[in-house]
Amino acid sequence: MKLSLQEQLLKSGLVSASKAKSVKSEKRKQVQQQRKNGIEVVDEAKELAQKAQAEKIERDKELNQLRQQQEEQKQLAAQIKQIIELNRLPTDPDGLAYNFTDNNKVKRLYVSETMRDQIAAGRLAIVKLGGNYEVVGTEAAKKIQSRDAASVIVFNEPNKAADNVADDPYAAYQVPDDLIW
Repeated sequence: MKLSLQEQLLKSGLVSASKAKSVKSEKRKQVQQQRKNGIEVVDEAKELAQKAQAEKIERDKELNQLRQQQEEQKQLAAQIKQIIELNRLPTDPDGLAYNFTDNNKVKRLYVSETMRDQIAAGRLAIVKLGGNYEVVGTEAAKKIQSRDAASVIVFNEPNKAADNVADDPYAAYQVPDDLIW
């Protein structure tokens, strides 16, 4: 037969019989008072356990929220990568150099002359995929920009210069080839 903790402590001599009796009567009085008055006796251990449980739940919520944000960022990155891979246009290694800035550094991408003009006119855009730069159309660039604006490196506004040609005093002058940016 198993003995209760109180009986075990009495048997081993760690607690006297009078002390065990007083603890038992004190416990009984608390229970009676609770029933009689509807007053709940403060149980510090119970409060500490509840407080620890509430803190644990709060930490778990924060961790779950952080994981969810990381997962959303991964999904956006995957979507951007897919859009770029499906819509990228081939560059011309023997073409003209198109210079642009990325993080205050001048980068160079070799494209055909028509592509270069379309990028300057705002009909094409340059986006960053990992460490590489790709040329995509305006629709793809808008989709990428809505997901992550930092991925779109060069996206010029469509040129309204055609309307202002009559007002341009330098329209008759050609730009020298060595000044092409």
